[in-house]
Amino acid sequence: MENKNNVTEFILLGLTQNSQMQKVLFVIFSIMYILTMVGNILIIITITESKSLNSPMYLFLAFLSFMDATYSTIIVPKMILDLLYEKKTISFQACMVQLFLEHVFGGAEVFLLVVMAYDRYVAICKPLHYLIIMRWRVCIILLVVSCISGFMHSFIQLLFVFRLPFCGPNVIDHFACDIYPLLKLSCTNTYIIGFSVVANAGAICTIVFLLLLISYGVILHSLKTQSLEGRRKALSTCISHIIVVILYFVPCICMYVRPVCTFPFDKSISVFYTVITPLLNPLIYTLRNTEMKNAMRKLWNRNKMSSSKAMNALSKQ
Repeated sequence: MENKNNVTEFILLGLTQNSQMQKVLFVIFSIMYILTMVGNILIIITITESKSLNSPMYLFLAFLSFMDATYSTIIVPKMILDLLYEKKTISFQACMVQLFLEHVFGGAEVFLLVVMAYDRYVAICKPLHYLIIMRWRVCIILLVVSCISGFMHSFIQLLFVFRLPFCGPNVIDHFACDIYPLLKLSCTNTYIIGFSVVANAGAICTIVFLLLLISYGVILHSLKTQSLEGRRKALSTCISHIIVVILYFVPCICMYVRPVCTFPFDKSISVFYTVITPLLNPLIYTLRNTEMKNAMRKLWNRNKMSSSKAMNALSKQ
């Protein structure tokens, strides 16, 4: 089928048409985005600079923070700036790029959470073989596989959407480009494509979510054989992971495990996993992880001492 595309740009309706509410949301989302970037970058720097955080779990956590920061940056800055303008537009090409990148990093994060669950399973259920199984080479391969899986997932999504004909309406009732709002604007039957989206994104989210819940159930059941201190530490880590998994997958499943249609609450769900979840992840992992808090404290004290020495050196000159 020939692609007859007469649309060069899309008009985004954004979160609200109320000008006063837009100003309030601009301030709120700006603060949340800054905190998101600061929190995730702080985790990356702490793990990179701290010698005590050299286990695979922290490598994966640093990668998760990188993905959260990048995913949020793909969508949130434009959403924030659009709150200042009456007419919010995005070119067709920019829309396709945004759609592709958000599904690349979103898909890669799905598979990264599987990798993190596997890492915890090996650490808790097979502690004597942990260093043998989770070698650094294996960890890097797992990260690469996560990225490739995210790329393939997104490429399939984009391939369907990019070939669709858009020949009339170009108003997207959303603050960003996403699959279902775009399918709604297409001037052709999108039933099969919608079904493929459910089979791709919806099935992946649901199956992976169930597998993760089962795997963490197995891990928590195995804690009976651990010492009291080991049980406390493992339980704290697993609960952090489970909270992140629930925060990420439940909105995803609500969005993609359904027929092709849009609902008024879709934008609220999208805000949750584009703005709130990337902000909460650093808080969840740092507040519940004693090693992370100690490493951050040491890094802060070391930087404070370095600054003091530099100031003293300057004052003596």
